[in-house]
Amino acid sequence: MNRLRLPARNSSALSEPFKFSSASQANSAHTVAESEKLKDVSDQIDTRTAWLSPDLLAAVRANVPLVYVDVIPVRVDSHGRVTEVGLLLKVASDGSISRMLVSGRILYGERVRDALVRHLEKDLGPLALPHIPPNPSPFTIAEYFPDPEISGFVDPRHHAVSLAYVIPVSGDCTPTQEALNLAWFTPAEAASSKIAADMTGGQDRLLRLGLAHVGKLP
Repeated sequence: MNRLRLPARNSSALSEPFKFSSASQANSAHTVAESEKLKDVSDQIDTRTAWLSPDLLAAVRANVPLVYVDVIPVRVDSHGRVTEVGLLLKVASDGSISRMLVSGRILYGERVRDALVRHLEKDLGPLALPHIPPNPSPFTIAEYFPDPEISGFVDPRHHAVSLAYVIPVSGDCTPTQEALNLAWFTPAEAASSKIAADMTGGQDRLLRLGLAHVGKLP
């Protein structure tokens, strides 16, 4: 009787582990390297604030425009007319102590409205009670550059694009964190040359644009 003979096994082949081809090994090594790079970047992101480490922030500032909000906080009367304008006294980006608007970055994944609430509470305190519409629209967009000749809005640290708003507040405002104080001015006082001389980076121009937007530029 004829028996079915199976081909002889190559014992040495069975004893060796499976090996990728050279192309597969190269692709795998590339994938691992890319994963390590992504991990390095993710390790530098503070997930509690959705912002970046100082080193990564410096790299971003050198290559990518950042998105900011600028806010002119105001008091209004019963008819919605602006009666007072709030200006902070802070250390500006150029190192000077200046009158400034409420200002700050928008974080990754943060809605513009949420950024407005966060910065108003940060600078004016949690009881400021800002009145922000569900879908706020800026009255203008300011572009800040290190070079003062480009737009007239200056930030020596980076190129930033800022959405500018006039926001009424009705609560108790107490300057917090970096602000030295908060003062309230009439629209005429806020538009004066005296206040303009106390502001830097072109924010006096932004303030006048905001006053014009609400019909309060003298």
